[in-house]
Amino acid sequence: MKGRLIALDHISGQEAAALMVDGRLEDLLIDTDTAPRPGAIFRAIVDRQIKGQGGVFVKLPDGTGFLRNAKGLRPRQTVLVQVTGYAEAGKATPVTMKVLFKSRYAIITPDAPGLNISRSIRDEDTRDTLLEIAHDAMAGLPYGLILRSSCDGAASDDIAEDIQTMSDLTARVLEHASGTTAERLTDGDGPHLVAWREWGDAEMIETTAGCFEDHGILDQIDAMRTSKVSLRGSGHMFIEPTRALIAVDVNTAGDTSIAAGLKANIAAARDLPRQLRVRGLGGQIVLDLAPLAKKDRRQFETTLRAAFKADLIETSLAGWTPLGHFELQRKRERLPLDDLL
Repeated sequence: MKGRLIALDHISGQEAAALMVDGRLEDLLIDTDTAPRPGAIFRAIVDRQIKGQGGVFVKLPDGTGFLRNAKGLRPRQTVLVQVTGYAEAGKATPVTMKVLFKSRYAIITPDAPGLNISRSIRDEDTRDTLLEIAHDAMAGLPYGLILRSSCDGAASDDIAEDIQTMSDLTARVLEHASGTTAERLTDGDGPHLVAWREWGDAEMIETTAGCFEDHGILDQIDAMRTSKVSLRGSGHMFIEPTRALIAVDVNTAGDTSIAAGLKANIAAARDLPRQLRVRGLGGQIVLDLAPLAKKDRRQFETTLRAAFKADLIETSLAGWTPLGHFELQRKRERLPLDDLL
């Protein structure tokens, strides 16, 4: 199938969403009831400081969170925190005090006043129109607002309604921010809502039960659970999670041409964000590339940087090691696919 398809279904009783582009699985979200969703907001209680790590543990209703850069907090103090990602096994849930209320068109920033419009919207008339909408919707409110790139081309009424919904949610949460016990104030968005919020419009949206099987999505998910990935053109790579890091090994396979190594590495760079995204992998990532001349490193880096620029999950390109490996650091916003299934 050509074009973009958003499929909303369930896997093993859990809510799931899949994004297909030209028949290929581009993104996958599966819910879990074993950990708080990223974006969930809690009233937490400061527990104890961790010397040397610049953070504190906080008590959540059903566990423990870890808050970095937590200067000036005292034990038993109440703080408002938001889950930023999933924790590694045996570790505390990562949280932040920089709480955001994020929807499709608007992001409310309670602690950062001001009205801002996405820089990717360049048309001055459009920016002026959006600024008028923002001023009208936020009149008298003490919060900040960011209008996202998805506002470009959207109906004014839809944008204004989205701002109103998020500002009302912000007011309700802040009203319950103070207290003496840990409490969950919002659950965070599930896969279906995140798909609406982040994936934008599609030529087709499928919501019938069993649509994953009908569109061959389950088969592509099964393929993502194997370590070997065939690359377009030639070569393949192996993606293998270990306890310490994610190892990616790129090979030229049967191609013995002079440019075989560069071709395989470029193909791996282009497909790596999708592979990590769908597999739910994050943390430290080490690329053991196919043979690559130093003069070709810049071309590889440019391709890799462009590939991750379009990815929603924060990824830092750390650079080359003395042994010629390339390292990345990726935020753990999702649980590994194997853990979910």
